[in-house]
Amino acid sequence: MRIIAIDPGYERLGIAILEKETGKEKLIFSECFTTSIKEKHENRLKLIGAEIERVIEKYQPEAMGIETLFFKTNAKTAMKVSEARGIMLYEAAKNNLNILEFTPLQIKVAVTGYGKSDKDQVTDMVKRLIKIESPIKYDDEYDAIAVGLTFFAYYKTAIK
Repeated sequence: MRIIAIDPGYERLGIAILEKETGKEKLIFSECFTTSIKEKHENRLKLIGAEIERVIEKYQPEAMGIETLFFKTNAKTAMKVSEARGIMLYEAAKNNLNILEFTPLQIKVAVTGYGKSDKDQVTDMVKRLIKIESPIKYDDEYDAIAVGLTFFAYYKTAIK
């Protein structure tokens, strides 16, 4: 099974394509896609949608795993990320992908075994759990891979 996994964002979003047939998960592709603060809001959403569409067309995943949003403070940022996340979900639905959504807690438990793990612990476990061949600059990319690993930990019981 091949999936697209997303750590949603507005300025930066992590995208990963993972595959699992039997045994261990394999990372096919990952990136941290960015939009410029100089772009108009609607153009940034359009760019995000076009990138998700491009990745889905190129890699033909069967399903999507995506992180749910959790914001404590900045409502303005939360709204923009929510709108971007809506674009991502739309692209998945348009392509008839099964969609599984995961909380940050579920991701931490699936990847590290501990729900209060910090970003460094998640990143360290991702590096241990899956072979990453290209250098990764931003945490968003590791987070997308973690979403993908979580997908495979949950999907047999979640998709009916």
